[in-house]
Amino acid sequence: MQTRLARLYAKGDLRIEAAEVLEPGPGEVLLKMAAAGICGSDLHYYQDGGFGPVRVREPIIPGHEAAGIVERAGEGVPLKAGTLVAVNPSQPCGHCEYCQKAMPIHCLEMRFMGSAMRLPHEQGMFREWLVVPAKQCFEAGPGTSAAEAACSEPLSVCLHAASRAGEIRGKRVLVTGAGPIGSLMVAVVKHHGAAEIVVTDLADAALERAVAMGATRAVNVSQGAGALVEFEAGKGYFDLVFECSAAAPAIRGAIATVKPRGTIVQVGVSGEVPVPLNAIVAKELHIHGTQRFHEEFATAVALISSRAIDVRPIISHSLPLAQADAAFLLAGDRSAACKVQLTF
Repeated sequence: MQTRLARLYAKGDLRIEAAEVLEPGPGEVLLKMAAAGICGSDLHYYQDGGFGPVRVREPIIPGHEAAGIVERAGEGVPLKAGTLVAVNPSQPCGHCEYCQKAMPIHCLEMRFMGSAMRLPHEQGMFREWLVVPAKQCFEAGPGTSAAEAACSEPLSVCLHAASRAGEIRGKRVLVTGAGPIGSLMVAVVKHHGAAEIVVTDLADAALERAVAMGATRAVNVSQGAGALVEFEAGKGYFDLVFECSAAAPAIRGAIATVKPRGTIVQVGVSGEVPVPLNAIVAKELHIHGTQRFHEEFATAVALISSRAIDVRPIISHSLPLAQADAAFLLAGDRSAACKVQLTF
């Protein structure tokens, strides 16, 4: 049996190829893939050959946010054929120092599907058929579409970011960057009971989607830092900021508009960015990094299945695998697209 897949060889060099598919072994399932989203890291691989120190050094199948339908289950797997599942791409080893300390996100031997961080690269999910350990498959609820289930991974990222922030209920919150992660972050903050959610971006289309996800106010900052000056009075307006853009102006704006002893959770990832350390020190700010997720994946699938968080407003385009190049180009156009997914 063969599967078609999308394999990236270098910057801009994405090829549709065929490969053999093995039968599922004990504890594994064969999935007919249904939908897979293009993430920001996938886009960086395609546009730039990587991001920061993470570079594409050998051919890689991208894709780490996907859903598929169980075709066959191996020995000892209770999942039934026809079941829609979201696939958790995270595979911590379970025995290293950090796994033993209940910190699997920081696993020393982490295997994360579709990631170029390690050599050999971990192959991802942009393919028609996939054999995967059943423990990575989480059943979606009745009525959930494959497109929705495929958003479980990015929603998990936002749920973990929220866990790094402390109490959110009743807080004034700023979310900088209204791409897929920023918009999902808005939905998570709303779910946690924030009193006010202001979102910023450079594109009106992105801001409109963030409002659909629950933002109480959208601010286009394309005209410069002055767009947020009203929030700088009195040493800052916001209790909490989720910085989802990794853009230097947005980070400076977050520091300027958060209250003394407020919290900034850095969600967006980039290379080195200069920051005003004097302001961080003077305002006694709490700044937290956040990376990926673990137990939040099951929570994300449940929230999507119940539509307690409705991810549908961010899903802007679906293209077949054969049009993967076009899908990546579209995903790079923030004036037209938000979450672009491949279908199989």
